[in-house]
Amino acid sequence: MPASPFVAAQRPRASVVVPVLNDAVALRLLLADLRRDESLTVVVVDGGSSDDSVAVAQAGADLVCACAAGRGAQLRRGVESAPGDWLWFLHADTRVSPAALAAFADVRAGGGWGWFDVRLSGAAWPLRVVEASMNRRAAATSVATGDQGIFVHRRLLEAVGGVPELPLMEDVALCKRLRRLAKPRRLATRIETSSRRWERDGVVRTVCAMWELRLRYFLGQPAESLAARYYGDELAQSRT
Repeated sequence: MPASPFVAAQRPRASVVVPVLNDAVALRLLLADLRRDESLTVVVVDGGSSDDSVAVAQAGADLVCACAAGRGAQLRRGVESAPGDWLWFLHADTRVSPAALAAFADVRAGGGWGWFDVRLSGAAWPLRVVEASMNRRAAATSVATGDQGIFVHRRLLEAVGGVPELPLMEDVALCKRLRRLAKPRRLATRIETSSRRWERDGVVRTVCAMWELRLRYFLGQPAESLAARYYGDELAQSRT
């Protein structure tokens, strides 16, 4: 096997935490991407999958954990098990290029937190508008989404009380906590996330639904009720 272009001993230790729930196909691709960097410890946290997610994780990740479904809870469980000074939170349907791995390696020379710009996987032009809007909004507000690969030094994460244990909007809540203590770093090197939701439900409908959820959360609606609505709609769509 050829030597990895990434030398683990030269970088602070880092763990990638990936929450999964019936993500076997996408997870296999992400784990193959991450294996290019031998300095990373990959932690997969299963939320009760009924597909082959656990088997895929056991074959390709360093650590596999389980807890009740909910991204906030799964991320907290992963952080508890993850070694290293840095945590990088990735969704299972993310793809990570060698350039993105190198960018994350470089940022680990310092401290703080941040995220990547994102690219949606589909080729349709409206998706270019959506991804540009996502990237600009995050830069303007210092609030990224989980699709953008939020990373944070462990000391800073501990200073804000860890990942909020919310079933939805945990990414928004975490960024709002972090931005009070440190200015984020926006990495222009893009990671790719699946555009299947936009392609399945339509760009306008999906954007409106996401903004409605954010507005309801801003107005104080509990994340638990928002999650029931969001994941209920996802489940209904998957059965049609």
